[in-house]
Amino acid sequence: MVGRSILGTRSLNSGADPRLAHLNGSASSSSGSNKNPNMSLFGNASSAASPANATQGDTSKDVQVKDGPEDSISDLAFSPMSEHLAVSSWDKKVRIYEIDAQGQSQGKALFEHEGPVLNCAWSKDGSKVFGAGADKAARMLDLGANTTQAQQVAAHDAPIRCIETLQIQGNNMLVTGSWDKTVKYWDLRQAQPAMTVNCQDRIYCMDIRDSMLVVGTADRYVDVINVNNPGSFYKTIQSPLKWQTRTVACFADATGYAMGSIEGRCAIQYVEERDQSSNFSFKCHRQNLPNQRDGSNVYSVNAISFHPIHGTFSTAGSDGTFHFWDKDAKHRLKGYPESGGSIPATCFNRNGNIFAYAVSYDWHKGYAHNSPTYPNKIMLHPITGDECKPRPGGKKR
Repeated sequence: MVGRSILGTRSLNSGADPRLAHLNGSASSSSGSNKNPNMSLFGNASSAASPANATQGDTSKDVQVKDGPEDSISDLAFSPMSEHLAVSSWDKKVRIYEIDAQGQSQGKALFEHEGPVLNCAWSKDGSKVFGAGADKAARMLDLGANTTQAQQVAAHDAPIRCIETLQIQGNNMLVTGSWDKTVKYWDLRQAQPAMTVNCQDRIYCMDIRDSMLVVGTADRYVDVINVNNPGSFYKTIQSPLKWQTRTVACFADATGYAMGSIEGRCAIQYVEERDQSSNFSFKCHRQNLPNQRDGSNVYSVNAISFHPIHGTFSTAGSDGTFHFWDKDAKHRLKGYPESGGSIPATCFNRNGNIFAYAVSYDWHKGYAHNSPTYPNKIMLHPITGDECKPRPGGKKR
């Protein structure tokens, strides 16, 4: 498929394919300080650091990415080497934006799939961008080679839900997780997978940190793989959360992972047996009903992202809010006002001073509840002051 500048791209029909009505298979029910020049980011950042309520965050300085996708956004990924943001969408495209020191964005490239794109990732050196799609294919655009033609680099028997890059024994590899219930490892020099791992059910989410790969499947299974032994499970559990797994994210120190479900809960899980007493779960992304003491609306936790410096993390959900948390202190650092629509994807940049979040329909109510007037945008939030810093005096492991 052809890659091209995203500026002035042809408008597409905004309705997503109803045959894929539930993304993820959802049931309907430096330091983090401002040393980087980006963090004169978005105007006078200092005013965002001291809201009237210490736990109420401010989004007034957030900046919208220009020329965004034409349909629901499925994933966001910052380059590990530069201020470039990859965005995958149900409009069958992966877009790459450059973010400047004022938080302004410019489309630099895009490539297309033959169906909705469900996930995206960068190579470790920031030279290549990958997309995983409902067309059962993974595709790569080599930015380092200045190519405009994306090439297919992986295939499954069902839509590919997840894609990550990794190193195995010094070799740069790709790993894909599909609704065909398999995880496949790919050497980009070869057409066939280097290895296939059969999982218990469809893969719904996946994340990797250092040598730890975590895979979440249907029926609430969670498989942990040591990529130094990529063909077997290091550990398998069923989620401590009672309902479907929506997202998983590895701790910054790779000692465990956080997972979110459709029931408005997040679980903190350590891998090693000696740390199991530190596991816990908590409620989030719920709204109390007026005049009902015990009633609340419960929303899916769609995205979890760990801060690359501080080890704190964000959750974002179908309620349209995001929050920052300190897992070690078991404490919410900041909560932010509703964004006007569901938040399906989030990510921090490499320095942890930009938090990107998508606002678009997340398909949790199926195609019938989609609307051309529903918000569809990517926002950039400047991380200032102590927004993401661990709570002072909090317990450290």
